[in-house]
Amino acid sequence: MSNKIQLMESTLKKCPVVPVLVIEDLEDAVPLASALVRGGLTVLEVTLRTRAAAQAISAIAEALPEATVGAGTVLSEEDLRLAVDAGAQFLVSPGATPALLNAADNTDVPLLPGANSPSEVMYLLERGYTLQKFFPAEAAGGTPMLKSIGGPLPQVRFCPTGGISTKNAGEYLALPNVICIGGSWMASAKLVAEKRWGEIEALALEASQLK
Repeated sequence: MSNKIQLMESTLKKCPVVPVLVIEDLEDAVPLASALVRGGLTVLEVTLRTRAAAQAISAIAEALPEATVGAGTVLSEEDLRLAVDAGAQFLVSPGATPALLNAADNTDVPLLPGANSPSEVMYLLERGYTLQKFFPAEAAGGTPMLKSIGGPLPQVRFCPTGGISTKNAGEYLALPNVICIGGSWMASAKLVAEKRWGEIEALALEASQLK
């Protein structure tokens, strides 16, 4: 587990923001990822919410070796295998079940499991996860909740995702137990559907400079 935690840590430290991507059309995958990478966001999470997701991961990994491409919305062992076979370099889940964690134990690809309560954080910590996703961040209490969890559990660091935008990103990144944040504002469904790659690149550049 320690090697996988180190790998996940080095990945999450590359950028302050990890774009959370929902790719409906496979043809959009590489242009979208290219725009984000040009803007300085090189760690990309492609959610397994669409039929194109697995192929999108493969296409981005092949076209952009400078990017680190992961799979999000990993809910089951089947999802995990699909993502790993597609070439995902990291895995992200909105929550965690024993079955999913057991499957993750049997792969070399690191998992960022989700939690939003002290009990869930403690359970994942028992399983060796010192890096966790805090989801849904805003709905689960936002920065006050993360501050509260950080008191008794300072050894756990989080990638908060859910309801984060340019308006509150800085508040999250200022917390000592936040390693990075996840967000989709720089690659919204509207921007992607309209193929506004230049605007996506500009928003990515702005996000890459957040502190």
